[in-house]
Amino acid sequence: MSATIGPVTLEGSHVRLIPLSSAHEAGQSQAARDGELWKLWYTAVPTPEGMSAEITRRLGLLAAGSMVPFTVMDASGTIVGMTTYMNIDAVTPRLEIGHTWYAARVQRSPLNTEAKLLLLTRAIESLGCTAVEFRTHFMNQQSRRAIERLGAKLDGILRHHARSPNGALRDTCVYSITAADWPAVKAHLQWQLEKPRIITP
Repeated sequence: MSATIGPVTLEGSHVRLIPLSSAHEAGQSQAARDGELWKLWYTAVPTPEGMSAEITRRLGLLAAGSMVPFTVMDASGTIVGMTTYMNIDAVTPRLEIGHTWYAARVQRSPLNTEAKLLLLTRAIESLGCTAVEFRTHFMNQQSRRAIERLGAKLDGILRHHARSPNGALRDTCVYSITAADWPAVKAHLQWQLEKPRIITP
């Protein structure tokens, strides 16, 4: 699997995922400013000033074969965040979709649903993953709800699993979608994208 996993471009109606590049720094910094996401203590979103270092870190992990980082763009081609394939296990095979963040204006929109549909379809149908994992901070209720809406099941909670940027010990919630789960999850995600949406003023 490791030889075929990426980098790759994935595209839908609401989102385009392209290989992360150092040329994306300005757009990524602007996206992070939308909602001042780095101020949420239970996340690890880079500051605009730290964006160059974060891109360099992710590209280094790409070179090492342990991560495939994407820049997330909306339908207009504007950069709105990042996501990755990470913790890649080519033997099983399985991987994690993580280190994901979006500008505030596209959160809770069809963009995330379609991004996950594209990433999961490639991971399970093209790369043959037996399971795809998601992890988030126990206190990040918004992220947990979003993962659960995808159809992922909670595998468990890793107590005192890591340190947060502020030094506090983090409890990590681990979710997964298995290959056996995928047909129902895929149908659900497609339905979510196709159902009529009520727009209120």
